[in-house]
Amino acid sequence: MRTDGYLRFYQPRPQAARLLICFPHAGGGASAFRAWPFLLDDDTEVAIAQYPGREDRFGEPRVEDMDTLLAQLLTEALPHVARRPFYLLGHSMGGAVAHELAMRLTARGAEPRRLVVSGRQPPSHHPLDSTIHQGSDSELLTELLRLSPDNQALAQEPELAALLLPIVRGDYRLIERYRPGDCRPLDCPITVLAGEHDPELSPEAARAWAEYTRGDCRVHFFPGDHFFIASQRAQVAATVRQAMAEEERI
Repeated sequence: MRTDGYLRFYQPRPQAARLLICFPHAGGGASAFRAWPFLLDDDTEVAIAQYPGREDRFGEPRVEDMDTLLAQLLTEALPHVARRPFYLLGHSMGGAVAHELAMRLTARGAEPRRLVVSGRQPPSHHPLDSTIHQGSDSELLTELLRLSPDNQALAQEPELAALLLPIVRGDYRLIERYRPGDCRPLDCPITVLAGEHDPELSPEAARAWAEYTRGDCRVHFFPGDHFFIASQRAQVAATVRQAMAEEERI
């Protein structure tokens, strides 16, 4: 497996009929989607974005600017999406990355079959006054606990927090400084995944993604908080698998 560049293929399937590219949340790495190849059929190859500064790219400088990140992802993704149908899936910060990349790829004549956005507000609901990345480590931990009590481990393990909080802070700096531009509606449909108790994504905001596609927009709710995509992994993957299958029957 290649460990340079952005895309990780933990279970390479170069002959698969379709490609699914996944984009992790703020502070997350490619390992967040490592199990996904085993939850999808053999005709789907899964590529996962590994942002710099974490996991097997820990020694690299972090990218804390959305435009820089997108430019690098676009360069690497283009050869992979040119040869077969592809889908984009992003959770939380990764949802904004996936949506922006979908627009840039479409402008290059490489349109995804479907965009899947998980736990992420649409551009019209993007917070413009959030400054969490400027807070103390304690304030950053409080924010992570607000999203999910599963983040309690960071508060209980100082060494782990010292390792991960700079990564989280850098990603928050990226997404909080991000300003959506002219978001023309995509021709491809959008699937929205949402947690029933996610403080970051209200049902109203989830449904507002319909403004960003000329196709259909389907919203699926799952039990759980902001990280329902992990706690309900099998059910979420089954929903994505069905969405891809339905798209290819059209």
